[in-house]
Amino acid sequence: MPEVEDPVVTLVRLLKTNMRVVNDDGSLANIAVSREWYDRELLKNYDGQVTAGLRQPSPIKPLNLSHSLCQRILNFKVDCWVVDKPQVNGNRLRSKLREEILRIIREKRFKPNETMYDFVGVGTTVGSHKAYSAESTTELQYNDPNWSELSNPNYQKLWYSDDVRYIKSTEQTGYYPMILLKFKFDISKYDPHADHIKTIVLSFEGWGYNLAGMGVTIKVWNFSTSTWDNAQTGTGDSDETITITLISNPADYTLEVASGVFELYLLARTTNPRTSAVVDIYCDYVKCVLTVEGLTHLKFGTYNDADEVSVKPFLWHTEFTSIGWMFENVPAT
Repeated sequence: MPEVEDPVVTLVRLLKTNMRVVNDDGSLANIAVSREWYDRELLKNYDGQVTAGLRQPSPIKPLNLSHSLCQRILNFKVDCWVVDKPQVNGNRLRSKLREEILRIIREKRFKPNETMYDFVGVGTTVGSHKAYSAESTTELQYNDPNWSELSNPNYQKLWYSDDVRYIKSTEQTGYYPMILLKFKFDISKYDPHADHIKTIVLSFEGWGYNLAGMGVTIKVWNFSTSTWDNAQTGTGDSDETITITLISNPADYTLEVASGVFELYLLARTTNPRTSAVVDIYCDYVKCVLTVEGLTHLKFGTYNDADEVSVKPFLWHTEFTSIGWMFENVPAT
């Protein structure tokens, strides 16, 4: 059974991975999201800062007479901070950041412990996820040197489910065209291990063209056994979504590459190798959805501005309260 994740860590990840604030010039604002506290030095390199913590009493409410089933009611404090800079109107940016925090919590209120990762915006030098291709008679390991990274134009074909597809072909008899997809995710630098993961769901949208037999097979790398496993196969000759759901020991499929930073690898290949005609694998879109144990509901409480105008530059500050729920079933012994 997975461990319960610190709910503040869950809330920080929720805000960090979904934060999209657009500056007036069309660029994305660089927003730092962390646990409390505010760091004025941080704003020298960032456009704004968002902090989260538990600064209010959080009661535990019994839901049955034996008190075995209980609800934790978590009272979060969320703050956003912005200062005026050249070419940046702090008050205007704070207003955008305020609305973004409100949007995220409203949209994710039923699944705050779920994080989706895809390749939107990823390129050879942008983003932490990676995509590679190869052709081989056998399934290459995730770290095989024969994998070649996709070019920027080919990365863009994975960004959306829009019928613009990356295609890998082979003309060698007995070979499979294959794609390797690396997802990198931040569990938490405050509590760096993967034991909080409850489920991982991997989805591949595409198909395999082969006159000897249509279809794509996808697998995930198991670092515990050093093998590709959990195979799922499609048989279509047009776009279909194939899914792998990891429930049993999902942490076995992750590799820690830095403190709190983990990688996961998905392999996709044509189900059958080339026999005569050219064989192709098509990929339109891929994603990874990670769910952690713990916080399951989130809603807004109140918010207000608490600007500090006695300092230069002005400190534009908004305070939020938010209420989260966790449910526990703990029998008495």
